[in-house]
Amino acid sequence: MIRLDKYLADMGMGTRSELKKMIRSGRVQIDGVPAKKPEEKVDIASQTVTLDGKAVAYQKVEYYMLHKPAGVVSATKDKKEKTVLDLIGGQKRKDLFPVGRLDKDTEGLLLITNDGDMAHRLLAPGKHVDKVYFARIDGKVTNEDVIQFSEGVDIGDGDLTLPARLEILTSAEESEILLTIQEGRFHQVKRMFEAVGKKVTYLKRMSMGSLVLDENLKKGEYRPLTKEELEKLC
Repeated sequence: MIRLDKYLADMGMGTRSELKKMIRSGRVQIDGVPAKKPEEKVDIASQTVTLDGKAVAYQKVEYYMLHKPAGVVSATKDKKEKTVLDLIGGQKRKDLFPVGRLDKDTEGLLLITNDGDMAHRLLAPGKHVDKVYFARIDGKVTNEDVIQFSEGVDIGDGDLTLPARLEILTSAEESEILLTIQEGRFHQVKRMFEAVGKKVTYLKRMSMGSLVLDENLKKGEYRPLTKEELEKLC
C-alpha cells in the first residue's frame, strides 16, 4: 500500500503540492471512484489510478540506457550545468539517478534508474564489474603501457589501480585504445594515462558489465532497457 500523492509523485505527475490540488479538485480516481484525500492508500498490485481519465500505472523501478553526450554533468540536479536527467524527457519520476559518473566531457553509456540495489551491484569495488572505454590518446601507446596497466598504475591515491586490460587499436602520435577497468576512481582513465606520460583527448564508455551501449542511440538519446538486458544485469 502507498499514499496516493506519493504514488502520483513517483510517476512524475507533479509535485506533492500540485497533486494535492488535483486530488481535492476531483481529477484523480481510484478504481473509478474520485479520491478525496492525498493520504488515501492505494494497493499498487490490484487497484487502478487515473488522472483526468488516463490510467497512471505504477512501476517500482525504471531503467534507461542513455547515450551521454559531452557537455552535461552526471548528476540529478545542478544550479549551473545541464544534467543527464535533464535529457530524460516527458513526465519522469523524481527518484531517478545516474549509476556512477562520467566526466562532463566524457561520452557514452550511462544507466539511469531508481534501483539502488542494482546501482550498488554495479559500482561496489568488491563486485569487480568490467567497464570498457574507448579513448583517443595524445601519444604513442606501447606494449610497455599494456604491461604496466595490467600490473596496476600509481595515480596518486596511495594504492595502485586494480589490474586493467589495455588493448591497442592504433599506435601513432595519436593512438586509439580500448581499456577495461573494474573501478571508478575520480578521473581514473585520464589519470592512468597521465601516469605513463600521455593524455586522453577523447573518452567514451562502451559497456558496463553486461550492458552495452546501443549503437542506434544518438548522443543525448535514451531508451528503456530491454527485458533481455535487464535479465542479464540482474
